[in-house]
Amino acid sequence: MNDKKYDFLVVGGGASGLYAAVTAAKNGLRTLVLERNERIGKKLLITGKGRCNVTNNCTHSELIAAVAKNPRFLYGAFSRLTPADVMTFFESFGVTLKTERGKRVFPQSDKASDVVKAFDLALKKYGADVILSRRVTELMLQDGHMCGVKCDDDEYFADNVLIATGGKSYPLTGSTGDGYILAESSGHNITELCGSLVPIEIAQKDCSDMMGLTLKNVTLTLKNKASGKVVFSDMGEMLFTHFGMSGPLVLSASSHINNNDIKNYEIIIDLKPGLNVQQLDARLLRDFSNSLNKNFENSLGSLLPRKMISTIVKRSGIDREQKVNSITKQQRQRLCELLKELRFDVSGLRPIEEAIITSGGVNVREISPKTMESKLVKGLYFAGEILDVDAYTGGFNLQIAFSTGYACACDVIEKIRGGAI
Repeated sequence: MNDKKYDFLVVGGGASGLYAAVTAAKNGLRTLVLERNERIGKKLLITGKGRCNVTNNCTHSELIAAVAKNPRFLYGAFSRLTPADVMTFFESFGVTLKTERGKRVFPQSDKASDVVKAFDLALKKYGADVILSRRVTELMLQDGHMCGVKCDDDEYFADNVLIATGGKSYPLTGSTGDGYILAESSGHNITELCGSLVPIEIAQKDCSDMMGLTLKNVTLTLKNKASGKVVFSDMGEMLFTHFGMSGPLVLSASSHINNNDIKNYEIIIDLKPGLNVQQLDARLLRDFSNSLNKNFENSLGSLLPRKMISTIVKRSGIDREQKVNSITKQQRQRLCELLKELRFDVSGLRPIEEAIITSGGVNVREISPKTMESKLVKGLYFAGEILDVDAYTGGFNLQIAFSTGYACACDVIEKIRGGAI
C-alpha cells in the first residue's frame, strides 16, 4: 500500500477539519490531517476568551436565525449534526459541559484546552494520521477530479480532499488565507472578505475616557441613520476601548454593518433597560433626595459606574458643580433620556486580523449544501470559516464548523463504503 495514499485528506486542523477527520476515521476511512501549525486546534484554544464556547444549546430554528450570512445553505448540515450531537461527542471524550446565559455551552472546566484534548484523543482512538507543520501549497487534479495535494516538500494522495483552513482572522493561529488561494486555483469564486464579530470604532472620544469599563445587562441598538431602520438590538454585555467598543453585544452588532455605508450607523445604549422613563425619573428623585447639598457630579455614584460619570455629566449639559437641590425637572428629564438613549456614531470596524471570524469566502452557490462538495471539482470539499457563511457570537460559528465538517465526512464515507451512515 502507498503510505501516502488516503481515503480522505483534510487540510487544516481546526474545528471543521478535526470533526470531519474524526467522523471519517471512526467509520473506517484511512484519514490524514495536514496542519500548518505545530499543534492542532490552535484557534480553538483562544475562542471564548480561552473557555471555548463549543455550541449553543438551541433549537434548529434558533440556530438558523442566528446565522447572519446564507442561513438557508446550512439548513441540511444543521439537521444532520445538531448542537445536542456536538455536546454528546465532547462528553463522550470526557469534556463535561455546562450551559450558560444565552444557551451558550462551555466546558465545565472553562478550559478550551479540554476541547482540543478531546479531539486529540478521538483522532488517536480511531487511527487518523496527523502531520503537523505541513503547509499545503497546491491541489492536484486529474480530469476535473481531486487526486491529492502538494506541500512545500512532499505530496499526499486522496480522491477526497477537504479544505478547512479557516479564514483570515487571527492570522497568528494559522488563519492566513491559504485556503482562498487553493479555492481560486481550482476555479472557485471568493466573495469579498471582511471581519465579522469584530470590535467597532466610534467617532466620539467618550469611549477612550471610559476605556476598560464593562457594562452588563444593557440594551444595545444599531440603527441606520439614513433609513431610520433598526438593524440590530439585544441585551447583554459590552465594553469600552481606546478606539470604541467591543464585547459580545458589539461583536454581534458588527455582523449587521454594511462596510460600504459604515458611517451611516449609530449605536444607542439603554443603560437602564429594566426601567421606563417615568420609573427612571422616580429613581433619580430618590437618589437626589439623599444628595440634595451635593454637586451634581457627586450624586450619581449609586446610579452609574465611576468611569462613566464624567461622560454622562458632560453630555447632560448640567454643570458638574450645580447643586442637586437646584436641578430642574427639565434637566432631570434630559438626563433620563440620555440614560435611556446614549448615542454614538460608528466610524469604522477594526481590521480583519482582530475579527473573531471572517465574513465572505468560497461562494456557496458553487458548493452542494447537502455534502459540502464542490460543484466544480469532484472530490473537493470545503467546510467551516472558509465558506461564505457566518453567525452571531454565542457558539453558533463553531456549530457551523462542526456541522459542515460532519456533512462532508458523511458524504465521503457514503461514497467509499456505500449507503448512508
